[in-house]
Amino acid sequence: MADTAAIEKVSIIVSKGSLEGVYPALIMANGARAEGIEADLFFTFFGLDAITKKRWNHIKLATVGNPGLHLPTLLGGLPGAPDLITRYMERRMRKLDIPPVPEFIEMIADTGAGIYACKASVDLFELGKDDLVEQVQGIITVGEFYEHAVGGQIVYT
Repeated sequence: MADTAAIEKVSIIVSKGSLEGVYPALIMANGARAEGIEADLFFTFFGLDAITKKRWNHIKLATVGNPGLHLPTLLGGLPGAPDLITRYMERRMRKLDIPPVPEFIEMIADTGAGIYACKASVDLFELGKDDLVEQVQGIITVGEFYEHAVGGQIVYT
């Protein structure tokens, strides 16, 4: 295992609201906390879906234009394809004990990780604090995010 003693803090930017956009950030934040590394998650643009009450239970895999699926775009765009492939991936993740997005965010927040929403994105999508899950510690500006990130690594997923 790599020496993580030099890494004391990581700030992860989540900008995509798809399954493959949200999970890497959650896994990285969880891994950081498990190693004793301070971690903050900053949800911006469509990444807000993962912390929006109406959406966090409905994160789907992007099936159109996703080269990692090795699926022709036409097939990915068929009605029902996103739901089918998302359910398949969720079953595979459950077998590996990877929790669903809401449970994962709760778990990470319980470890002391910071969960923040981007003010510009919240304003853009006309959301308020009441629209966000209770684990969100604040709606902050990019400048405030950088203040939180001082002294650490910034990771963009």
